[in-house]
Amino acid sequence: MEVLIIEDEFLSAERLKKLVLDLDRTISIIGVIDSVEDAVNWFENNSSPDLVFLDIHLADGSSFEIFEKVEIKAPIIFTTAYDKYAIKAFKVDSIDYLLKPIDKVELEKAVEKYKKRQKRSEVTSKNVKEILDKISPSYKDRFMVKSLNSIISLKTYDIAYFYSEDKLSFIKTKQGKKHVIDYSLDQLTELISPKQYFRVNRKIIINIDAIEKMEGYLNSRLLITTNPAHSEIIVVSREKVSAFKKWLDS
Repeated sequence: MEVLIIEDEFLSAERLKKLVLDLDRTISIIGVIDSVEDAVNWFENNSSPDLVFLDIHLADGSSFEIFEKVEIKAPIIFTTAYDKYAIKAFKVDSIDYLLKPIDKVELEKAVEKYKKRQKRSEVTSKNVKEILDKISPSYKDRFMVKSLNSIISLKTYDIAYFYSEDKLSFIKTKQGKKHVIDYSLDQLTELISPKQYFRVNRKIIINIDAIEKMEGYLNSRLLITTNPAHSEIIVVSREKVSAFKKWLDS
C-alpha cells in the first residue's frame, strides 16, 4: 500500500511516519509534503496513492485549497486539532479523521477501516465543500485568560504573538502584556486565522500586524523584529521562508 503524508510540522510528520510503518511494514511512504503548492504539484505529476493523510492547515494555507486546484482520487484521512464535536461531519461523508496528537490505537482503526473497504472513493471539490458547509469552521475571536485573580476575555486581534516557553504556551498582547494560555501551538494553528497569523517556527506564531522589521539571517533564514519585542530572537525556519513571503504578500 502506497501512502502519501501531507503535513507541515516536521515532528508531526516524522511521528506519523513511524506510527504508520510500525503498524504495517508493507506500507510504503511515497512522499511527505508540507504545503498546498507542493501538494498540487505532486498530484499533477504523479499517479494517485492508495491512501492520503492530510493535515487541515499547511504552511501556505488550508489543505482544502488543494481540492480546488486538482482532482484527488484517493481515500483521505484528515489529521487535525479541531474539537471532536466540530469534526463529526467527516464521518457522515465516510471520511476518517485523526485528532492530534495522533493516537496509535485510533490510527490502527482508521487504517483497518480503509483496508476493509479496499476500494478508492473519489474525493472531489464538491465533497469537500459539502463537508466544510457542515462543520462551518470559524476562527476564535477571543480567548479567556487569567489576569492576577481574575479571568478576562482577550480579543484575538489584540494578540501580537503566541509562543511556547518551558513547556507552556503564552500570549503577548499588542500592549506588551503576557498571559498563559491553555492551548498548544499545534492546537492554536487550527483555531486562529491563517491570513492573520503565521507559525514561523516551532516556538512562535506571529500576527502580521506585529511585524516591525525583517532581514536576512544565517542559512537563508529570516530574522524578524516584532512590536512588542520578544525575549528571544525570532527566526523564520528555512523550510518556511518561501511560504512566509507568500503569506506576507497574500
